[in-house]
Amino acid sequence: MVRIEGLRKCYGALEVLKDITLDVMRGEKISIIGPSGSGKTTLLRCINWIEKPSGGHVYIDGNLIGEKLVGGRHVAMDDRELARLRVGTGMVFQRFNLFPHLTALQNITIGPRKVLKMPATEAEAGAMTLLDKVGLTAKRDAYPEMLSGGQQQRVAIARALAMRPKVMLFDEATSALDPELIGEVLAVMRQLAGEGMTMIIVTHEMKFAEEISDRVIFMDHGVVVEQGKPEQLFRSPAQQRTQTFLRAVLGRQAYQ
Repeated sequence: MVRIEGLRKCYGALEVLKDITLDVMRGEKISIIGPSGSGKTTLLRCINWIEKPSGGHVYIDGNLIGEKLVGGRHVAMDDRELARLRVGTGMVFQRFNLFPHLTALQNITIGPRKVLKMPATEAEAGAMTLLDKVGLTAKRDAYPEMLSGGQQQRVAIARALAMRPKVMLFDEATSALDPELIGEVLAVMRQLAGEGMTMIIVTHEMKFAEEISDRVIFMDHGVVVEQGKPEQLFRSPAQQRTQTFLRAVLGRQAYQ
């Protein structure tokens, strides 16, 4: 579903991503862990070209994102072409980024109506189905300021799903939430995982990553240090840097 080839991202002399190559299979759940500043969020933002990579290529479902081949050369797509392909990738951010002047229902329907050109009645019916999925049917007419952080994030997930994406990207979706609200968002993510959605999740929730993931990737300083099945990476990581990180974040021996 996702192929990343030799991805690099630089900000001036600072190289944030260093030759990342990664494949994500259809229906696979990938969690990306690592210290702050390791390049995790930048990687997600480069996958759907919110950030333009400095080098390398990204494919979603076999289609190049952000560029196209013309005469054997890669050239940038125009904004219209990029927007059309970006629809296939839903992203949920640390901050909820809901439109404050729109209700929960309107936040979910605006994308399908404006981008997918969906009739208003069809968009509203789909939005109500999604609000039911995230447990917020009763909040359809509530504005973001009337919702808790957890409720806002669940609306944000519903909004992303309304675009019928092929892959969902979660950028530390619970990091801005109070501890008692984290569980309600993780429950929605678990449900999506169980339904077979392809998911790439940047998270500090180690227990959740271990539970939900088909594969866990540990990043540091812009490179993939180690990856493997959750039971392998969390219990017997091969790399010393992974061991040190897990000891620090888990507060215990992370492996036997």
